[in-house]
Amino acid sequence: MKQYILVMDQGTTGSRGVVYDTTGNVVAIDYAEYKQYYPQSGWWEQDAGDVWQVTLKTSQNAIAKAGITGADIKAIGITNQRETTVMWDSETGEPVYHDIVWGCRRTAPIVERLRQEGYNAMFNHRTGLVLDPTYSGTKIRWILDNVPEAAEKSKQGKLKFGNIDCWLLWNLTCGRVHATDCSNAARTLLFNPYEGKWDDALLAALDVPADILPEVKDSVGYFGTADPKWFGAEIPITGIAGDQSAALFGQACFEEGSAKNTYGTSAVPLMFTGDKAPRTETGLMTLAWGIDGHLSYSMGASILIAGQVVQWLRDKMKFFGKSSESEAMAASIPNNGGIFFVPAFTGLGAPFYDPKARGMIIGITADTTQEQITRAALESMAYQTRDLLEDMAEHSGIALKELKVDGGAAQNDFLMQFQADILNCRVIRPKDIETTAKGACYLAGLGCGVWKDQSELKDLWEADKVFEPRMGDTEREALYEQWREAVKRSAGWARG
Repeated sequence: MKQYILVMDQGTTGSRGVVYDTTGNVVAIDYAEYKQYYPQSGWWEQDAGDVWQVTLKTSQNAIAKAGITGADIKAIGITNQRETTVMWDSETGEPVYHDIVWGCRRTAPIVERLRQEGYNAMFNHRTGLVLDPTYSGTKIRWILDNVPEAAEKSKQGKLKFGNIDCWLLWNLTCGRVHATDCSNAARTLLFNPYEGKWDDALLAALDVPADILPEVKDSVGYFGTADPKWFGAEIPITGIAGDQSAALFGQACFEEGSAKNTYGTSAVPLMFTGDKAPRTETGLMTLAWGIDGHLSYSMGASILIAGQVVQWLRDKMKFFGKSSESEAMAASIPNNGGIFFVPAFTGLGAPFYDPKARGMIIGITADTTQEQITRAALESMAYQTRDLLEDMAEHSGIALKELKVDGGAAQNDFLMQFQADILNCRVIRPKDIETTAKGACYLAGLGCGVWKDQSELKDLWEADKVFEPRMGDTEREALYEQWREAVKRSAGWARG
C-alpha cells in the first residue's frame, strides 16, 4: 500500500497543505490566505484561531484532492513563519490576544530600552542575534504588559507561549503536546543556540516566566500524534522547522557555504555553516536544524518586505490584477527610469536594524510610470538580498559562488535575472520552487524512516533554470550605490 507525507506549510499570508509521495514528489496541494490586521502604523497581527483553521482546512483539502484518506498518511511535517508569537490559555486553548506577526514593530520601545540599558551585547553573545522587534521575546513582554488577561493567566500558571509551529502542534494533539523545534526556538531571543537550551539570563532580562515556554526538540523525530478527529486517523508528527531552515533543507544545502534565498512575503537569504556557529555583531547567526541531537548552523536574516511590496502594488495601488503581471510590466521598459523603491513598510531589518525607517519611492518625475515603479519594487528585493549576502560574506569569510532560489517570486524571470546581475553570480532555480514545504517533507520523512540520511535527499534535488550575470560592472555598482543612498534617506522617518 502506498504511503504519503502531509506537510502543513504555514506562511505569513496563507497556508498550504501539501501531500507528497514517498519519493518526495507532490501529489496534491491546496492553498488559502488569512486576514492580516494593521491596527496602527507599524503594527501587524493575525487571528491565531483563523490561522489554525485555514492551515487545517488546506491540509484536509490536499488529502481529499490526492484521493486518499488520513490512514494513508505516514507522517506529518510542519513548517511555519518564524518569530510570530501566540499566547493562549492552556485550559481552554483560546488565544489571549491576536498573534503578533514577526514584522510587527510595536516593540521598538522595549528594544530601545534594553539597548540603552546595555543589554545588546549580552543578547548578541547568547543568541547570535541582535536586539530587534522581529523576535518573539519582546512580543511576549508586550503582551504580558498590555493584555491584562495574559498577565493574570500567567500568575495562575495557565498561560502558554509558542510560535506558530507550536500552536499548530498544540491544536493537532488537542493540547497534549507543548513543544517546538530548535530552529524556531532560536528565533525567540530566549534560547541559547550555542548551548541548545532556554537561557535563564535572557528570560530574566525580558522578565519572561519559564513555565510558559515549550519543550525544545530536534527538528527530526517524534513530536506527538495528530488526533484522529482531524484526518480520520492518528498520524505521527515527525518533522518541524521554521520556514527558512526548511527551505535551506529542501534546497539540499548541506555543505558549508551553500546558500539559498526564499522570496515570499519576506525574503531570507541563508548560508549553511555546518558545525560552525559564527558570532557576528550584526546578528546573522542562527540555528539551521537539529538531527539526532546534533545542531547545525547557518547565517542569514529576514528582509522584512519582499513579495509583500508586489501585493501592495496589486491590492492598494491597483497597478495590476495579478502579482504575476509585474514581470511583464518590469520587462517592458529598458531600465527603472531612475526610480528606487525602499519598501520599509514596517522598518528595515538586517543589516540596518532601523525600526523607524519607512517606505520610500524616490526619483519620481512627471514622466514616471507604473511600469517604472513596478520594476523598482521588484529590483528592491534583489538589492536587499545583496545587502545581506555581502554582510554574510564579510563576517563568515566565505565568498558567495551561487545562489539557489525558491518561493513564489522565484518564478519571476525578470527578478531572477536582475538578482544574478546585481550579485554578479549564478542564480539557480530548482524544478520544485516550493522548497519550504519540500524541506518539511524531507525532515518528516527522515523522522518516520522514509529516508535514511541526507545523502539520499541530495540526489533528489534538480535544477530548472540557471541565470548567469550579464550586467557590466560599472552599471551594477552605479545602481547599487544609488540604492544604498536611497536606503539612507528612508532611515529614521517614523516619529515617536
